[in-house]
Amino acid sequence: MKPTSLSSRVTVLLAIVCLLVLGGGARLMDWRIDHELAGRFRQDLLGQARALGNMVAMEQEAPAGRVAAGLPGGDGDSWYELRCDGSAPQHSDPPPPALPAGWPRDTGPQPRFARLGRGERHLDSVRLSFIRPGGDGDAHTAAPATCRLLFVQDRHSLDQLLLAIDWILTLGPLLAAAIALIAVPLVVRRGLRPIGALVERMRGIGPSAPGQRLAAIGLKELDPLVARFNDVLGRMDEGLARERQFASGLAHETRTRLAELRALAEVEARYPSGRSTSELLAEIGSIGAELEATVAALLLLTRLQSGLEQPQWQTLPLAPWLERQLQRQQATAAARGIALTSEGTPPAALRTDPALLEVIVGNLLGNACAYAPEGDTVQLRADAHGLAIDNAAPGLTEADLVRFGQRFWRKQPPHAGHAGLGLALTAAAAQALGLALDFRLDPQQRLRATLDWRSAIIPEPAS
Repeated sequence: MKPTSLSSRVTVLLAIVCLLVLGGGARLMDWRIDHELAGRFRQDLLGQARALGNMVAMEQEAPAGRVAAGLPGGDGDSWYELRCDGSAPQHSDPPPPALPAGWPRDTGPQPRFARLGRGERHLDSVRLSFIRPGGDGDAHTAAPATCRLLFVQDRHSLDQLLLAIDWILTLGPLLAAAIALIAVPLVVRRGLRPIGALVERMRGIGPSAPGQRLAAIGLKELDPLVARFNDVLGRMDEGLARERQFASGLAHETRTRLAELRALAEVEARYPSGRSTSELLAEIGSIGAELEATVAALLLLTRLQSGLEQPQWQTLPLAPWLERQLQRQQATAAARGIALTSEGTPPAALRTDPALLEVIVGNLLGNACAYAPEGDTVQLRADAHGLAIDNAAPGLTEADLVRFGQRFWRKQPPHAGHAGLGLALTAAAAQALGLALDFRLDPQQRLRATLDWRSAIIPEPAS
């Protein structure tokens, strides 16, 4: 399916806007012009009717033929009919071609207008009554009488004028829309040239050319897009760097273990050491266990970070569980002359995943026992706020804390079984459980790892 052109969309939208805005304005103008011209036509009609009434009131003879219309822009035929009490009806020659309903009985001093139709003719009429005064003794005078006057005028000239105005107001928006359809694509294409230039500059940017960024264009609409694109490039470069580091670390760890196995086999084949088969198998098993632990940690880390490993929530009694975690590290601590102590009163229970929580606490305690100086004291404190583990860390700096959680990163030379994945697993498991994990160095150069578990505490029932 062919993609929609931006210039086409803008053109169509502008054409629609032109039709709506100009069409609405033309409709309003047409209504206003029709109303104004119709009002003036009726005022002229009323003026002629009153002039005829004044002529009759002054006892002048009413015109026997048609009365010329006074409409600006054209002439039209006019007719009248006059009925005075005590006198015979008078009318133009010929009489009005149509009479309004209610004439003459509903005629009063207030003028009443009516639209009349006679075949193809369109007529407007006005009727009103007036008092014709009596005479002063003259032979030609008459007694006062009430007269009713009907004045009818052909509105053909007005209708033609209104029709011409309607055509003008209709063709105007259509012409504007047609011009928009022709001119707007050209204008839009010219205005979109900076986007085309931006697309060309993006062609050479990709994973094969890290570090490249787009320069600001100087347009208010495009500069935010350029800034966001540069942010995406920065995150892409960081991700690629992490992936390269991950691939390099994984290759190194795997190659190291495999090289150990191969070297052990070749040395024993060429220069037998005289060790028993059980000793050789035990060393091979230890190397295989380290490689298996690295692969298992990577699989778990990948599942946690991708969201495939979902926590299995359950209630965990905390005090005995923490005691078991401490007992598991006692052998490692004793081998390095490290004192492992605990204090504080932990909450009665947590709603958590015991396996993921064991990943967190086990790695924190294991790292503390493995990397603390010999003869140091590893302290574990647990209370209602969370868990804190601290140990001496003379070689760490604040810059190192930023790198905590990176895969295969180790500050010190690697110890047996440590592939630099422990803190990455710890951070991923804490995020999966919704627990806050933090690392700080105090002025005494002791590293403190804190785990905030307040959100997982199960309240004790009220007694």
